[in-house]
Amino acid sequence: MAESRTIAFHTLGCKLNFSESSSLSRMLEAEGFEKKEFEEDADVYVINTCSVTDNADKECRQLVRRIQRRSPESFVVITGCYAQLKPKEIASIPGVDLVLGASEKFNIASHIRELTKSDSAKICSCDIEEVSTFHSSWSMNDRTRTFLKVQDGCDYNCSFCTIPMARGKSRSDSMANVLNTVQGLAAEGAKEIVLTGVNLGDFGENGEDFFSLVKELDKVDGIQRYRISSIEPNLLTNEIIEFVANSDRFMPHFHIPLQSGSNKILGAMRRRYKRELYAERVSLIKTLMPHCAIGVDVIVGFPGETEEEFKETFDFLHALDISYLHVFTYSERDNTHALTLGQVVPMQIRHERNKTLRNLSYMKNQFFTEQHKGQTRKVLFEGHCKNDMMEGYTDNYIKVTTPFRQEWVNQVIDWTL
Repeated sequence: MAESRTIAFHTLGCKLNFSESSSLSRMLEAEGFEKKEFEEDADVYVINTCSVTDNADKECRQLVRRIQRRSPESFVVITGCYAQLKPKEIASIPGVDLVLGASEKFNIASHIRELTKSDSAKICSCDIEEVSTFHSSWSMNDRTRTFLKVQDGCDYNCSFCTIPMARGKSRSDSMANVLNTVQGLAAEGAKEIVLTGVNLGDFGENGEDFFSLVKELDKVDGIQRYRISSIEPNLLTNEIIEFVANSDRFMPHFHIPLQSGSNKILGAMRRRYKRELYAERVSLIKTLMPHCAIGVDVIVGFPGETEEEFKETFDFLHALDISYLHVFTYSERDNTHALTLGQVVPMQIRHERNKTLRNLSYMKNQFFTEQHKGQTRKVLFEGHCKNDMMEGYTDNYIKVTTPFRQEWVNQVIDWTL
């Protein structure tokens, strides 16, 4: 299909997926493709999928149907976690032409060149055990915040999770390559870099580790702000917390998955810590950085979660000095150990528990924001404008909205909350 020259991307799921879509897009533009918005007509549409929730699977199907209605002659390529986990299921969706698993995602250009319309989708995948290479990726859609992938895959086998099956074993970029990429991003005007990975704290091969990376990044001129995206509590060491507390470049903001405030449920989930360790991490952060934002992932309705165990989670979170929650409703996943566990929690109860924790999150976030009223904090304003308004985030992740001013785009401004 050498005559096809336009391509559009749609990304579902996590920041890691966004960084990879951005890199794939740059790769194809370098091959001569012209990038289009997903709502525009294009010769090729690429959907980068997620598999963390059932909704992501359904959304993929809806997107393919939308493309079929608008542009039935276009080619549809599906990649990402869902493509690795269920390639045959995706290939059966009417309108899908190509399914790329984890090993073939970064060979997308050569696959697209060979695409022809046929009655069935072509599947290019392999056993996830064979995936062992690391592909550096970063988003550069606007210069303000760049999501930089430094680690991929996971060796943990939490009983609810399909990510190790979708992304393979833990592997990392080298520190030298990360530093080289960051220096390049600084030269292009990036102000803030968000470090991402599937299991970010597990970064490091050949004697390198995440703390060493953090220390080296702190020395790079040109980048004003770093954020550490989601990091496991057992891998968020005291030395990392203490370093961030004393750094001008690493922002006072952590996102630490908890998943449950019940030690019994944590054990069933095969998490690698107990709630006591989690509370210790939060306590140290808040002792050293009272202004620090702390986000928490939590799952409700895990098999066997009783009303008492949910109340344990609620009470634990209520007492913790945290800033916001990302609440996930447990959804069954094929080939996971959780399917063999305990009593299934009815969907209605799962949704009720989700709503309860989302309400708690709203209250926590309001309280955290209120604590900083009247303070002057540094805000990095973003480039996009909606209804003549612009947005930015303080160092400690409080969102600020103000009338658009061109001279503030991609600038750090002192702002009184």
